[in-house]
Amino acid sequence: MESTMQEVPLTLTELFHHGRRVFGSSEVVTWEGGHARHSTFHEVAARVERLAAGLRSLGVQPGDRVGTLSWNRQEHFEAYFAVPCMGAVLHTLNLRLPPHQLAQIVNHAADRVIIVDASLVPLLAAIRPHLPTVEHVVVVGGGDHGDALGEHIAYEDLLTRSAGGFEWPELDERSAAAMCYTTGTTGDPKGVAYSHRSMYLHAFAVWGAFRLSDRERVLAIVPMFHVNAWGTPYAAWMLGADLLLPDRFLHADGICSFIQAERPTFTGGVPSIFSGMLAYFRENHPDVSSLKRAVCGGSAVPASLIEAFRDELDIELIQAWGMTETSPIGTIAYPPRDTPPEDEMRYRVKTGRAVPGVALRILDEDGSEVERDGVAVGEIEVRGPWITGSYYNASAPEKFHDGWLKTGDVGNIDPLGFVQITDRSKDVIKSGGEWISSVELENLLMGHEAVADAAVVGVPDEKWQERPLAVVVFRPGASATPDDLRAYLGDSVVRWWLPERWAFVDEIPKTSVGKQDKKKIRADYAAGTIEAVQVATSGAPVR
Repeated sequence: MESTMQEVPLTLTELFHHGRRVFGSSEVVTWEGGHARHSTFHEVAARVERLAAGLRSLGVQPGDRVGTLSWNRQEHFEAYFAVPCMGAVLHTLNLRLPPHQLAQIVNHAADRVIIVDASLVPLLAAIRPHLPTVEHVVVVGGGDHGDALGEHIAYEDLLTRSAGGFEWPELDERSAAAMCYTTGTTGDPKGVAYSHRSMYLHAFAVWGAFRLSDRERVLAIVPMFHVNAWGTPYAAWMLGADLLLPDRFLHADGICSFIQAERPTFTGGVPSIFSGMLAYFRENHPDVSSLKRAVCGGSAVPASLIEAFRDELDIELIQAWGMTETSPIGTIAYPPRDTPPEDEMRYRVKTGRAVPGVALRILDEDGSEVERDGVAVGEIEVRGPWITGSYYNASAPEKFHDGWLKTGDVGNIDPLGFVQITDRSKDVIKSGGEWISSVELENLLMGHEAVADAAVVGVPDEKWQERPLAVVVFRPGASATPDDLRAYLGDSVVRWWLPERWAFVDEIPKTSVGKQDKKKIRADYAAGTIEAVQVATSGAPVR
């Protein structure tokens, strides 16, 4: 029997037209440090058309890659629609990558045009001679950059090349719309090309998972240069939610000033952003009362941070998980219905349940699916319509298995479908043949009143092959001894999990997207640049 349904392409163009027609009075708000710039969706849409026409005048054709080196601001958002809807591919460039990696991904993607913020011109100028495929550079913002960049075009001048109107092409929903490269902590970054179909469906997943509506004012703290800011800009546009963009003002004082002035109701970010915001609030007491919910991902969210946001800020901090390869939404940790308030935290600190559209399984070392008992551990694999099936022009068979993406995350799953990631496969600690969860130790340490941040990695041990090293950052004016911290951990974990090696540092090394850089921690420890103390114990770890 044949279907009676209409064949309507699932493209970003459809989302663009919908937001423009239905929610023309909603706003895109860009923070400019002390004041905000407001534009309606109707005004932004007109500029999107002019940007597409301007790029076409530069020779950009369907399938061409257009790079963006930009903060979260209106012009970047205009490229979010103009580039893919004209049939080209939006390549968001991670401005925090080291220069050699930034050049590598531009060249690997063969970007023809780069749109760059004026504040980031020095970063691009340093690698410009090494980008043979880049034919045009478009600069957003004022200033004369000829000495640094050579020939370039001002963004506003590009928009004036068109009086308005653009004939949007019909697109194949399976064609590439955007691409993002992984952060390359275990090798060269790899490109993930998202299709129109995958991004369209992912926007609907964000709608449901983040529980958004046109009543929200969405603050996009997650950088638009990485994984499409978790898809929140597209979801906000299609739902008519006001979209608040913080530009370069991502320190706690800038974020809190923006919140106080523009009254967002919802946001998303990584734990380090929210930890900084909490510390700033405790010191300065800005008015953040408009903010009711925040999704937190990128690394495990400690219970202490969730509790502090609830008790001190009256903000629901919601844990979610994903990765570049999953677009990124994969799981979210809402407590099950009818959960008593006193039991909610046991679910909120978990990685969460798979969102509709994502299939998830956990396989042990033998390739068998583990029991959903919350105990058995294995590698998490996922598949779904916004999960990548391959990398762009790069072979990585070890990442794909029988139609599933191997995430590299190790964890368990309980009977209700709640996943708990215990480690990255490359970060697992195996001591004397037994597993130790670095994630659980980190979360527990973060609950200590003196600890601001903590990372745990496995380091070589002559007898036990590997033992945990705890790297700790103290809160201002606070301190604790290794024995204090071991005693604190001893209330929650078995004795043989307790680290003997401790290092106290000013800052945990982070990757370009704010995750803990455990590869660097291990390398620094091996090189002796992290000074670690080893506490005397009464014998070997007890099992």
